[in-house]
Amino acid sequence: MAASTLHKLRPLAALRPYVRPHAATAAYALTALLLAAVLMLSMPAAVGVVIDRGLLAESAASVDRHFIILFGLAVLAAIFGAVRYYLVTWLGERVVADLRNDVYRHVLTLSPRFFDTHRTGEVLSRLNTDTTLVQSMAGVNLSIALRSAMMMAGGLVMLAVTSPVLTAYIAGLIPAVLIPLFIYGRHVRRLSKRTQDRVADTGGIAGETISAIQTVQAYGLEAVHTQRFAQAIVHAFEAAAARIRARAYLTAGAIIIAFGAVVVVLWLGARDVVAGHMSPGELGQFLLYAVMVAGAVASLSEMWGEMQRAAGAMERVIGLLHATPDTQTPRVPAPPPPVRGAFALHGVTFAYPARSAVNALERFSLTVEPGETVALVGASGAGKSTVIQLLLRFYDPASGVITVDGADLRTLKPASFRQRMALVPQDTVLFAESVLANIRYGRPEATDADVYAAAQAAGAMAFIEALPDGFATALGERGTRLSGGQCQRIAIARAILRDPAILLLDEATSALDAPTEFAVRRALDALMLGRTTLIITHRLETVRRADRIVVMDAGRAVESGTHDSLMARGAVYAGLAATRFRHTERTVSLAAR
Repeated sequence: MAASTLHKLRPLAALRPYVRPHAATAAYALTALLLAAVLMLSMPAAVGVVIDRGLLAESAASVDRHFIILFGLAVLAAIFGAVRYYLVTWLGERVVADLRNDVYRHVLTLSPRFFDTHRTGEVLSRLNTDTTLVQSMAGVNLSIALRSAMMMAGGLVMLAVTSPVLTAYIAGLIPAVLIPLFIYGRHVRRLSKRTQDRVADTGGIAGETISAIQTVQAYGLEAVHTQRFAQAIVHAFEAAAARIRARAYLTAGAIIIAFGAVVVVLWLGARDVVAGHMSPGELGQFLLYAVMVAGAVASLSEMWGEMQRAAGAMERVIGLLHATPDTQTPRVPAPPPPVRGAFALHGVTFAYPARSAVNALERFSLTVEPGETVALVGASGAGKSTVIQLLLRFYDPASGVITVDGADLRTLKPASFRQRMALVPQDTVLFAESVLANIRYGRPEATDADVYAAAQAAGAMAFIEALPDGFATALGERGTRLSGGQCQRIAIARAILRDPAILLLDEATSALDAPTEFAVRRALDALMLGRTTLIITHRLETVRRADRIVVMDAGRAVESGTHDSLMARGAVYAGLAATRFRHTERTVSLAAR
């Protein structure tokens, strides 16, 4: 039964690789623990000596000497106890810090498919809340548990030395304390895991709502989301209350049983003193050891609940740490081919996991030569952006092959081909850092002068210099201090700084007004010169200047050619040009004048 319960703590064994690099610190902590325990265990024996040889001897000098020794033992025990507490707590903090780093590093390698099926708030809950529980267990609680275990084991040994008969009675009563502890501990662990799941739910709801705060407020949904969050909080509280109630029962039961056993045994010991089978000092010594053991058992019962809770949290962390990216990097990646800027999709079929019933691409093929500019056009949902998603290998297709410079993406390390590309997406992502840092994401080793030049080329210099601190201005989360068009120009500057062989533009000028678009388009024209460029756009002026236009419909390429040839054909593209592009062309033409 105990073995089965201990099996439930197996998730905590995953911390061993994190403890191993700090083996010396762990050894010092255990040494301090052992010395502190020995000193504490020697104090009841010293009290017994004081009673029998000091108080009963009626010698003041003897009493003074024994109490000085007793005080010295207490001072040494306090010193080693403090050292043990510091080292064990430091070790716990260090271990969990390393664990958090590993989990975060691993999360950044997971493919978008993982985040399609897991809410951001849930992931953050595992990264923060669950690791905090593990941190408490691995630090202060572990220190208390180790001390209590040592005191219980040492106290039992000293009880046996003091009075084997009374210790036999205690040994017979120990299973009555431990068996309920182990059995009920399973229930506490299940409740702890349930509590963490409910807390993760609240984090997921809050993260989802806050990330869409403008939509929530625009539709007046504050009350709806408040009620939804309140319901999640109620469920989390109810789960926590059940866990707390179970732990309270566990602690109370353990204390009652442990101290009840002590009272029974001391009653028997008192009868032995009266009968002359024990001295008063031995009974006092036995009493202190019994109280020490009972206190250790009570402490362990409480710490056992914490360990159960930490095990449940660690299980969730392990689940995140062991999540495997859908796009697996080969163990021995192929050497990256020479940079040319060519890419191709051959017979690619793909469906997003959240809508697997419909293929986003259906036997789609596209070959783009070095330096060629290709525009993808089509109605919304035709699969245009999916081509970029697959080209960056955020997903792997169900069938077909995707190559960059002749090499299958699945044989390469992702960083080796992604560094050849620069993406300017429709929804610009900026970080809560300075303008300088946000542009420098394009090439982290770039100098300030390179960043300034990229900003100038993107037509962003004027509004950046107008910011309160210029390039040092912090943009806030997701660039909230900038307009949509300004964010877009920062993203374009980032791509210019990267100086890629392959440029991916997904509605890169969609958030710009006509005059700004005209300026940025000139910067993009310079950037596209001599580079392979894939453009997704609804701007006719941009489309018609492409070397080739590929028209997509329902995940397939239905037409391909130049603007003039496709217009002459009078099919799908001509209809798109007449309905979706006309207004844009007129607006940009006026801006160009």
